[in-house]
Amino acid sequence: MAKRDPKPDGRRPPPVDFGFRRVSTDEKGRLVRAVFDEVAPRYDLMNDLMSAGVHRLWKRAFIEALAPRPGLTILDLAGGTGDIASGILNRLAGRRDPAGDSTVIVCDASPSMIEAGRRRARGPARAIRWLCADAEALPMAEMSVDAVTIAFGLRNVTRIERALGEARRVLRPGGRFLCLEFGRVVLPLLDRIYERYSFAVVPLLGALVARDRDAYQYLVESIRRFPPQAELARRMERAGLERVSYRNLSGGIAAIHSAWRL
Repeated sequence: MAKRDPKPDGRRPPPVDFGFRRVSTDEKGRLVRAVFDEVAPRYDLMNDLMSAGVHRLWKRAFIEALAPRPGLTILDLAGGTGDIASGILNRLAGRRDPAGDSTVIVCDASPSMIEAGRRRARGPARAIRWLCADAEALPMAEMSVDAVTIAFGLRNVTRIERALGEARRVLRPGGRFLCLEFGRVVLPLLDRIYERYSFAVVPLLGALVARDRDAYQYLVESIRRFPPQAELARRMERAGLERVSYRNLSGGIAAIHSAWRL
């Protein structure tokens, strides 16, 4: 097995979180890809079951916050089966004042997720461009897109700072970065209910529906390890993004983070 080159001072990169486990940086990438390759066929169904369909409302609010305009090039990182990209294109197709073609690129590290997205693409979604790549090392030119989106994918990257840096690199000046991610619940009673539901029900649903309890145990644990809203905002600023803000959804279960490359 190939090993990662040590740092210049001879030390190896420190371990990173994979749920509640600590693993090497190389191992995490492989483990995350394996999780999503395994759950890809039932990924959309599980999202509906786990959230009772609320994830669709969050994603609608996310696309409304993006307010896409015709003629833009939009990169959707960790785009999975293409639901955000499809939502963007459907919104653009419904405009009364079309002003040129838009390009929406779905980037995901899991070939199985991309294949599932290709199969489900209908209508305007047929225009999606698909790219299998790591969000931390995008095979794209600097300042080549107008907007970068990522929905429920940032917590799965190995190094958040690198993914944020890559997002900024490929954004054109004046371009926007928008992230939808799970956050810290700000309502005490809801926090306790959500905690119990997450650890008791979600892995069970994963076992029954996706036939993979471990994958959904990881997904629940990854939410707990992800930085809270204010800390993620600081990391976005350290990556060089500006005008950083966030808005909680459903009491902080999820949050929309917004920033710009100026």
